[in-house]
Amino acid sequence: MADPVTFSSVWQRTVERDGDAVFLIFERPDGTTATWTYEQFDAAIGDVAAGLIQRGVAPGDSVHLALTNTPAFVALWLAANRLGAWIVPSDPMGKVPELADHIERTKPQAGFCATDRAEVYRQAAARNPELAITEVDEATGVLDALMGTARVDWPTVDPGARAAVMFTSGTTGRPKGVEITQANYAFCGQTMAERADLAPDDRQLVVLPLFHANAQYYSFASAIWTGASVALMPAFSASGFLAQAARHQATCASLFAAPMRMILARGAPVDGITLRHCWYAQNIADDQYETLAEWLGCRPRQLYGMTETIPAVLTEPAESPVPSSMGQVTPGCQVMVRDGEVLVGGEPGVTLFAGYLDDLATTAASFTDDGWFRTGDRARLDEDGRHYFDGRHSDVLKVAGENVSIVEVESVLASHPAVLEAAVVGAPDPVRDEVPVAFVVPADPTSAPSNDELSSWCQERLAKAKLPRSFTLMDELPRTSVGKIRKFLLRQEAEATRG
Repeated sequence: MADPVTFSSVWQRTVERDGDAVFLIFERPDGTTATWTYEQFDAAIGDVAAGLIQRGVAPGDSVHLALTNTPAFVALWLAANRLGAWIVPSDPMGKVPELADHIERTKPQAGFCATDRAEVYRQAAARNPELAITEVDEATGVLDALMGTARVDWPTVDPGARAAVMFTSGTTGRPKGVEITQANYAFCGQTMAERADLAPDDRQLVVLPLFHANAQYYSFASAIWTGASVALMPAFSASGFLAQAARHQATCASLFAAPMRMILARGAPVDGITLRHCWYAQNIADDQYETLAEWLGCRPRQLYGMTETIPAVLTEPAESPVPSSMGQVTPGCQVMVRDGEVLVGGEPGVTLFAGYLDDLATTAASFTDDGWFRTGDRARLDEDGRHYFDGRHSDVLKVAGENVSIVEVESVLASHPAVLEAAVVGAPDPVRDEVPVAFVVPADPTSAPSNDELSSWCQERLAKAKLPRSFTLMDELPRTSVGKIRKFLLRQEAEATRG
């Protein structure tokens, strides 16, 4: 592998090479757009860096971002990194305790929030009165409020310098702060660009939240590596996604299973789609996949990665992707399945995350004795090198001493024609230790399946130990901002209602 490089140098190289090319198109909520070339955005980054310096930001300092998808996020991210500082992206819709926890743990020199959420943000920062807070009008895309006039002398930044701390989405408990380096972003950009065959005339459509790794890693970092452009939407719209793709002539996109199901439920096919490629994470049903492939105009490719793994370490190839497969090992990455668990190899701070913020013990416990990162996810491998998700370690229940895969039960329920999606968790049982219980979102709320229907469906397809004890109909499953199911909330409900 070539010597690691900084993300900042990747940006500079692309500006020098492709300065006149379009970098960013921002579609405002009112439908109007703002556009920057690489050269124009680079000039804006210099002015934003001057603003950071005036706010006291120096190399090694952190900058906290509680912003939705807006050019301000991108400008602050790139300006901070070029200054040798690091960003802390938080869910902009986070409540006071969550934001306060991130601020307390990262001690930022400057913080940025939306004007219409400033009250919550200031409450979260109450224990840090020295924090320089700037309110941003996200909808306009204007960067003026961020800019300054201070002299900017770009420092020499080391590839191992911290570039971000991203907090995991908290599906199981208190989020961990994942340390990302300059080299991490650069490696991810190269790896994902090459796996998607990204070219300078490609355009990424970004609808997933920027504070999450997916949009940063798979869309922006790869575009910057290549010199491609990005069409940034302020938020995901299930009914508007396809029209946005056509309107901006996007060629590449990235989604999760949940948004894809929402597109199927609320969207409709449109003319003018130019997508040639779409990444997605987490399984969808075969019939859903075929409909989406028709609507998108390309066959989506599943991938698998975590904030910690940097690029998606498993990706389906472009040729005849298999919908149910998480993919083959991505070129340049190291993956093996040991005792059913997915393990990822690499160099911390270069091809893997650098560690967990201020938590050496958790960092050490996340690696095997021979240095492989433990994902906690289970998979099986076929003869073609494809990996198939087999659940988290916590997704295997012990029902009267028998192993029961939650993933299998969920797949059976999701195959019911009246079910949009389903989630299964374990609930305590005095006789069998624990039993599966199901939470179901109907495809059509006006004709939801009955408990008897669901029970019969499962009885015909599952062994006795795998049969859910109960079925709870829901309008939607509780999720994190990027669509991951917050199963600990379902477990709490299952325990509260057990009888």
